[in-house]
Amino acid sequence: MWLKVSGIILRNKILLLSILFTITVFLGFYASKVEMSYEYASLLPRKDQAYKDYRKFVDIFGEEGNLIVIGIQDHDFFQIDRFKRWRMLCDELAEVDGVENLLSVSNSYNLIKNSEKHKFEIVEVFPDSIDNQEGIDLLSKKFKTLPFYKNTLYNPETDTYLLAITVNKERMHTREREKMIRSIKRICEKFEKEQGEDLHYSGLPYIRVVNSIKIKKELYLFSILALTICIIVLFVFFRSFKAVIVPVLIVLTGVVWAMGMLSLFGYKITLLTGMIPPLLIVIGIPNSIYMLNKFHHEYMNHGNKIKALQRVIMKIGNATFLTNLTTASGFATFIIVKSDILKQFGIIASLNIMGLFLLSLLLIPIIFSSIGPPLPRHVSHLDNRMVSGIIRYLIYITGHHRKKVYFSAVAVLLLGIYGITLMKSSGYMVDDIPESDPVYKDLKFFESNFDGLMPLEIMVDTKKPGGVLQLATFNKLEQLENKLSCYPELSSPLSLLNLLKFSKQAFYNGREAYYSLPNSREINFIMQYAAIGEKDSGLLHSFMDSAKQVTRVSLRMKDMGTKYMEEFNHEFHIVIDSIFSPDQYDVTVTGSSVTSFKGTQYLLKNLFSSLGLAVLLISAFMATMFSSWRMVLLSLTPNIIPLIFTAAFMGFSGIPIKASTILVFNIAFGISVDNTIHFLAKYRLELKATNRDIRRSVVLAMRETGVSMIYTFVVLFFGFGIFAFSGFGGTVAMGVLVSMTLFVAVTSNLILLPSLITGLDKLTTTNAFVNPLLDIHTNGQNNESEELNVVENVKFES
Repeated sequence: MWLKVSGIILRNKILLLSILFTITVFLGFYASKVEMSYEYASLLPRKDQAYKDYRKFVDIFGEEGNLIVIGIQDHDFFQIDRFKRWRMLCDELAEVDGVENLLSVSNSYNLIKNSEKHKFEIVEVFPDSIDNQEGIDLLSKKFKTLPFYKNTLYNPETDTYLLAITVNKERMHTREREKMIRSIKRICEKFEKEQGEDLHYSGLPYIRVVNSIKIKKELYLFSILALTICIIVLFVFFRSFKAVIVPVLIVLTGVVWAMGMLSLFGYKITLLTGMIPPLLIVIGIPNSIYMLNKFHHEYMNHGNKIKALQRVIMKIGNATFLTNLTTASGFATFIIVKSDILKQFGIIASLNIMGLFLLSLLLIPIIFSSIGPPLPRHVSHLDNRMVSGIIRYLIYITGHHRKKVYFSAVAVLLLGIYGITLMKSSGYMVDDIPESDPVYKDLKFFESNFDGLMPLEIMVDTKKPGGVLQLATFNKLEQLENKLSCYPELSSPLSLLNLLKFSKQAFYNGREAYYSLPNSREINFIMQYAAIGEKDSGLLHSFMDSAKQVTRVSLRMKDMGTKYMEEFNHEFHIVIDSIFSPDQYDVTVTGSSVTSFKGTQYLLKNLFSSLGLAVLLISAFMATMFSSWRMVLLSLTPNIIPLIFTAAFMGFSGIPIKASTILVFNIAFGISVDNTIHFLAKYRLELKATNRDIRRSVVLAMRETGVSMIYTFVVLFFGFGIFAFSGFGGTVAMGVLVSMTLFVAVTSNLILLPSLITGLDKLTTTNAFVNPLLDIHTNGQNNESEELNVVENVKFES
C-alpha cells in the first residue's frame, strides 16, 4: 500500500501542492474571521438538573452575573474633597457606554414616608446640593442608620466602600466589552493617581474580560515561543536551513488549518482552544524529525535522493500514521465529555493532528525531491558524538543491568501507588489565576471585607399565585436568613425581607430600631405604601415574579473550592428542608457558585472516563498493529509508569486533581506511546532482517529510532515547558506536568522497553508479532523491482 502511496506523491507533486494550497487559502480565509469567546462557557450539559435550575432562575429574574464591583479602603472617605471626587468618579463611570446602573454610597437612596399620598418616596441620601463638611457629616450619620446598606455598600469595621456597576448583558457577549472595561479602568486609574488610593476590581464580568484579554496575548506569545524553540532545536540537530524551513512551513500551515476549522465549525477561541496553535507546533515537529532522520539515514546508505524519500514513505509512513492516530485519540476522547469547551478542543485538536500527518507525508517528499540532495554536513548529525554516546550508554544498561532496571521500575510503581493515595481533588472558580495576580488579590480583598462575591441564589416557589406576600412565607424566609447568618463564608442576604424591613423603618420615620420584619398588623399598611398592588410592583419587583409566586434570596459567598462546596451543599439542603416543607414549597439553590461547583464535579468524573477510553483505544490500535496481547501489555508498561509517576508527584507535592491537571494524562499518554510504536516497528523490521536475533534487533532499533526519540523529546519537553510562563495556573500545571511525564516516558521507552523485550524474549517475540495481520513497515529492501523507476546517481558535494 505505502509503495503505491509513495508513487502517487512523487509523481503528482504539482497536483497535490495545488490541492494543499487551495485548502490552505480556503481555511485561511475562515481563520481571518476567528473570534474570541466572550460568553461564559458552562461545564454542565444542558440536560443536567443544575443547568436547568439556573436557566429557570435566569428566565424569571434575569442574569445574576452582570455586576462589576470596585472597592476602596479609605478612613477619610467622608471628607468633603474626597467624597466629591468619589461622586465624580461615579458620574464619569455612569457615562461609559455599556454601563446601565450604578450604586454606591454617594448615590444611595432613602425611603421617606409621604403620609398625605400614602406612599414611600425615594430620595437621595447625599444630594448634589451638599457642598460643605458639616452637611456631609450630618448626612453620613444618617446614612449609617440605614442597616439596608450595611455590609453591602460599606463595611464600618474596616472603612471599606463598594461601588457596584451593572453592565449590559448583550455587550458582555461581544468584543465591545473589552473597550468598556478599558474605559472603566482608565477612569479609575486617573482617580487612583489623583487621590493616591488603590482601587480594587472584581465581579464575574470583570474577571472574564481580563482573562479573555490574557488568553489572546498568550495565544500569540506561546505560538511565537513554540515556533522559536522548534527552530532552534531543529537547527542545532540538523545544521540545515532546509530541515528547519520545511517543518516550520508544515506546522504553520497546520495552525492556519486549525484556526480556519475553529471558525468554520462556528467555534470561538477559549482558554483551551487558545492553546491549540502552540500545541500543534510542538506536536507536529516530531513527524518531521522522524521523517528527516529516516531520509538522511537512507540517503547515507545509497546516495539516491528519490529512493530515500520513497523508502521514508514506505518504511515509516504507516508507523507515523498510527502514532499520529494515537496522539489524536488522546485528544479525541475529550469529545465524549458533555462540555462544549472540551468537546471543541478535542475535535479541533484531533482533526488537525491528523492534518499535520497529512501535511508532513506530502510536503517533505515533495519539497525535498524538488531541491538539491543533502550535503555531508546535513547528515553529520547521524553520527553526533553526544547523542551516539547516550545511545551506547543506554544499550549498555539494557544489556548488562536489566535487573537494576526492573527493580527501579517496580520501586517507582510501588512508590507511585502510595503517592496516588495522597492525591486530593479541588476546584475553585478562579482556579487558573495565580495568587500573585491582581485579580486574585482583589478577589481576596472583597472576600475579607464583604464576605465574597460569588453569586449564590435561593429561589423559593410557593406553588400558588400571591403566595410570596403571605406572612407565613415572610416568617420562613426570616428563619432561613437567620440560619444563613451562621455561615461566615456567606454575605448578608438580600431579599424581599430587606426591602420590607427598610419599608418598616421608613414607615416609622427612619428610626433604626424599627428595621425589622413587619408584624401582621403593620404589613397591610406597609404593603399599601410600597405600592405592591400596582402593575410594576414598585420597590419589590426585582425580588419576585409577576404572579408573586416565586421569590429569591441573593447572597455572595467566598470561593471555597469544590471539596467545601460538596459538604456545604449537602448541609445547606438539610437546613432548607427543615424550614420549607416540600409539599408546600419548591426551593432551588442555584447561581454561578453552584453551577461552577457542579460543573467541576461533572468534568472531573468525565475526564477520568475519557482517560480510560484513551487507554482502551490506544491499546486496541496497538493490538491491531502487533497482533499479540503480550506485546501490547509489554508496550503499555513503559507508558503507564510515567502516568503513575506524575500522579504520585501530584500526591506528594500537594498538586490537586482538577480539570487542568487531568488533561495532562490524556495528552501525555497519547504522545508517549508514539515512541513505543516507532521503536517496536523498527525492532520488528530488524527481526526479519537478522533472522530473529532479538538482542541485535533491539540494538539496531535503539541506534536508529533512539536518535529520533531523543530529538523529539527535546522539542516536546521545551515546547510544553513554555506553558510554565502562562498567567493561568491550569496552563502552567499542564506544561510542567506534561514535560515531566514525557521525560519519564522517553527514559522508560529507551531503557525499560528494550530491557523487557530482551529479558522476556521468548514470551513476547511470537510469530504473531513478527508476522502480524497489519504490517506496520513495508520491507523496502525486498521490493526493489517495484520501486519507482527513478534513479539519481548523486555524489556528495563539498
